[in-house]
Amino acid sequence: MGRRPVVRDRPNRPIRITQSSLQRRVMANTDQLRVKKQQRNTVLASVFGSIIEWYDFFLYATMAALVFNSEFFPEFDPLIGTLVAFGTFAAGFVTRPIGGLIFGHFGDRIGRKKILVITMLIMGISTFLMGVLPTYAQIGVAAPILLLILRMLQGIGLGGEWGGAAILTFEHAPRGKRGLFSSWPQTGVPLGLLLSTVAVNLASLGGDEVLVEWAWRVPFIASIVLVIVGLIVRLKVEEPQAFKDMVETGEVVKVPVFEVIRKYPKQLLVGFGARFSESITFNVYNAFLLTYTTTVLGLSSSYALNGLLVASVIGFFIIPIAGKLSDKFGRRPVFAAGAAVALVTAFPIFGLIDSGVAVFIWLATVLGWSMGACTMFGAEAAFFAELFPARVRYTGMSLVYQLGVLPSGAVAPIIAVWLVSISGSSWPVAIYVMVAAVIALVALYFAKETAHQEVDTDLRARAEAQSAPAPAAQ
Repeated sequence: MGRRPVVRDRPNRPIRITQSSLQRRVMANTDQLRVKKQQRNTVLASVFGSIIEWYDFFLYATMAALVFNSEFFPEFDPLIGTLVAFGTFAAGFVTRPIGGLIFGHFGDRIGRKKILVITMLIMGISTFLMGVLPTYAQIGVAAPILLLILRMLQGIGLGGEWGGAAILTFEHAPRGKRGLFSSWPQTGVPLGLLLSTVAVNLASLGGDEVLVEWAWRVPFIASIVLVIVGLIVRLKVEEPQAFKDMVETGEVVKVPVFEVIRKYPKQLLVGFGARFSESITFNVYNAFLLTYTTTVLGLSSSYALNGLLVASVIGFFIIPIAGKLSDKFGRRPVFAAGAAVALVTAFPIFGLIDSGVAVFIWLATVLGWSMGACTMFGAEAAFFAELFPARVRYTGMSLVYQLGVLPSGAVAPIIAVWLVSISGSSWPVAIYVMVAAVIALVALYFAKETAHQEVDTDLRARAEAQSAPAPAAQ
């Protein structure tokens, strides 16, 4: 028999943790917690700001359909008065590119956070002043002029808001989650629509006569509370690392818009084309739907308003799901899926609306607004952000989003009303929605997939190299 090996007991050696290694661990954990907290604050600030902006914007669209035609444009036939009221609605879209250019320029030069505070103040104060504005019966033609000016200021504020809020979350996003993170500010759209619709429903409790007489003012005035809370949240956000790196490396562009036009014309065209379907689908199924169901079909405003309530709740969940799916499958297929929904459902949707049955109108709104527009909305922010480098990202995104809306969403309610007025039917509007979807699908065909590419890594490397200490002299 062989000899059994002798097993000697070994004393347990204590794990030695030096003070420097412990400090490094504590610092690493602290930094990680700080980054996660900052990411959470960024998402919260962007979402809250987006809610305020879209609450204000949708509130105007709703009141343009229900109140402004009689209170500010009483000299016209009801349908024509609504058309004129939608003209002031479109004026907000016309000034959005101005806001995009101004605030995109300074957002790329002095920082994202500072600009977002300014845009929120512009939008919130303009909306509050609308609530205390005298009507045509009180001050005559000055009333619609002042309404138009405030609407244009709303557009300028929103023109700078969207790009900044989307970029803030995009540039703070962890790896592999840019689509999900940048989709969260987009949820401000259904939440803003939900809040504005709830506010209008509450204001309408006393009946249409009370709404027109004075209750329409309450939702506008109450928005100032949202603005105050939003400012408190937004002031806690830090500038994203990408902008800090731009400052560190001296890569801040003097005139970003010139560089965008000169170096990225294809990206602009792709963005404009993709924007077509989302913008037209979006505005046809919220602003125009109210006018069509009340003025043309003669239904109570509650039919469309309740449909928008249901659609906004569902849209809130669809947007981040679409953003997350775009991280996995790519921006193009998710965006294209939303455009395809808009294409194939246009005629069925208006068939449901023309039935005059409340449940069918709600279903139509969910199909067009939630399933179509919100799916595109979920992938949109990351898709547009990835078209441009950090140094011109704010300007590039703002140009795509705000200039792209001029031939699409800005005039969508006007064109839809005009098509119904000359045809007496909704089928031309359905064709209009379908054509927009085809334009978007063609643009996406020529787009480059960017979901799985790294962004701003070269900028980070240059900033780290520049801040590294110089080697000691031998």
